[in-house]
Amino acid sequence: MLSEMFEKRKLLSYKYDHALELLDDNQDIIQLLISKEVINQNGSYVEIDETFLDFFEQILEVNEVINTAYINDNFEEVKHNILYYLQENSESRKNSYLKAVKSTLKKIGRITIRNIVDLKRNVENTFKTEPNFKVKLTKLENQKKKLTDIKNLIQQTELLITEDERTFFATALDEELRSISTNLQLQLRESRHNLIETQKQIVEFINQIKSQSEFIEKLRQIKYLKDQFEIRAKTNINALLLEANALAFEKKPSYPLQLSLEGLQGDAVYESILKINRKVKTKIKPFVLIADSISEEYLEVETEEEIHINMDEVRNNFAASGNHLFDFIQQYQFPREVTYEERVTVYCQMISMYENDLEITEKYSRHDTIEYAMVHPKRSRL
Repeated sequence: MLSEMFEKRKLLSYKYDHALELLDDNQDIIQLLISKEVINQNGSYVEIDETFLDFFEQILEVNEVINTAYINDNFEEVKHNILYYLQENSESRKNSYLKAVKSTLKKIGRITIRNIVDLKRNVENTFKTEPNFKVKLTKLENQKKKLTDIKNLIQQTELLITEDERTFFATALDEELRSISTNLQLQLRESRHNLIETQKQIVEFINQIKSQSEFIEKLRQIKYLKDQFEIRAKTNINALLLEANALAFEKKPSYPLQLSLEGLQGDAVYESILKINRKVKTKIKPFVLIADSISEEYLEVETEEEIHINMDEVRNNFAASGNHLFDFIQQYQFPREVTYEERVTVYCQMISMYENDLEITEKYSRHDTIEYAMVHPKRSRL
């Protein structure tokens, strides 16, 4: 149920009855989840609580919200723990602050890369799927602002590692801290390069939207003037059309020249064709590819024998018997081994093929799990 609710988290129509159906009408489970604040009930609808929803989105890395404040909070936490480390005299407490610094530095690099990936995806989805030009432009402007915030946080983090807290990284003789610091610098450098490409893409999208918006607005004005029959009076459309000389407004010329068959059969036409053929003739000599010889194993004749059931012969033997059709077929000696399922198929085929020669009664009998009609051979009438 939680999996399906998470898949439909963007839809505000997940009903309580549907969740109850998935749990086999066990209301105790739903009430337990509601009491634990895992899900919330709103009338006849239910939804996952925001705390658990954010947790699932972060774990599955499907969160589309760019949270620069979260990166900034981790940045401030690193600065505070570094300050505590430098002021602390107890080795055990210094180690706890050092451990917190290393954990937060790992988190900053991972979150920064995740936010850049989400930002790039959101930019592309906004440009491709948002139908409203004004909303699309506003969203891209906001994403451009978030990109600037991420870029500033990257610069501040790099300064923190290389210059601002140089004393801490020099005094904290920890190999793991050095490795984390080096990896973080590489991640930030890669993130900065990705931000450059994303920024170019945002600027290009914004320019395209503005250009399209201006063109559509101008087109709407022209259409309004045309509908009001004022386009020639209030615009210079006549002068523009005269200056354009666009071939698109010209009719496509056609040359309905058809040669007669008698003329094409003349000697002069034939000589012209030969002359043209000599001019366009190339030095490339076509050659025919020779196929490989056919393997002898493909030429060997293979035969496969199959024993066919003669239905006419079965009908004649049945007509001479005094038994009903189903029992007759079950006891009949076929030229090959026939399974029970095949005998049932023969029974159906006999009724279908020789219906006029059979007397199908309204009596029924049963054999194992199959119920069948009692069928006898039709007796000739005198």
